[in-house]
Amino acid sequence: MSSRALAGVAALAGRYDALFVDQYGVLHDGATPYPGARDALLRLRDAGQRVLLLSNSGRPGPYNAERLARLGLGPELYETIVTSGDTALALARSGDIPVRRGMRCLLIDGGGHDTHFCDVLGLVVDATPARADLVVIAGSQGGTLTEAQYRAMLAPLARRGVYAVCTNPDRRMLVPGGTAFGAGRIAELYEEEGGRVVWIGKPHRAIYTHAARICDVRPERVLCVGDSVEHDIAGALGFGADSALVRTGILADATPRELEAAFVRYSARPDYILPGLAW
Repeated sequence: MSSRALAGVAALAGRYDALFVDQYGVLHDGATPYPGARDALLRLRDAGQRVLLLSNSGRPGPYNAERLARLGLGPELYETIVTSGDTALALARSGDIPVRRGMRCLLIDGGGHDTHFCDVLGLVVDATPARADLVVIAGSQGGTLTEAQYRAMLAPLARRGVYAVCTNPDRRMLVPGGTAFGAGRIAELYEEEGGRVVWIGKPHRAIYTHAARICDVRPERVLCVGDSVEHDIAGALGFGADSALVRTGILADATPRELEAAFVRYSARPDYILPGLAW
């Protein structure tokens, strides 16, 4: 089945009970909202369309809401935000992720030192890898550190059998001037060194199940909107939802041949293709 090209989301308003919309690469580039994104959210809201923001952010929803508000994308434009960090916390609290209070945690993030996940669960953040009982991979400093540096840091922990929780599976991330390797690539390096990783976030099913439970919708009544075939489109397919790929974010410069190669590589083809999140 081929994807249907649309000029905007107006044709999709009201067709689904909820839209699960990605954040980075769809609403903004990390610093600036994309043209038309705010207007599209506003018009969807006015049309009565439920919109939930679904993000592979290791940080909790309220942090992301504050960041979006500073970009002019306030909470009046969407129903709620569900992040992979929120999902990981819910799974840890339910016992699905094996953590216990007092565990020493090596936290790998984007340099913002976000300890929310560890603090809530009573984990002790320790920057010394040799003392770690757990690795939390929530972000990447791929713009300044190299894969080799991360590999050297993590290889001894993998050999000790320390498991890792990756709360941001994105292998590529937007940075000023282009892209760099993301937290997902760091988790991949850990697996290459023999480490075990618990993956939380798109395309893995748990984040979709968590979001659907929050807003009480069935997968077949959801449209997932994102800029990544690997995460957003493949994740929607695995969840049983329809999907729309926007040509902003990490695939903004992809040629038609490169797009087709991505569809084949991840065995996932979007139902719709949009130039961006615009009405």
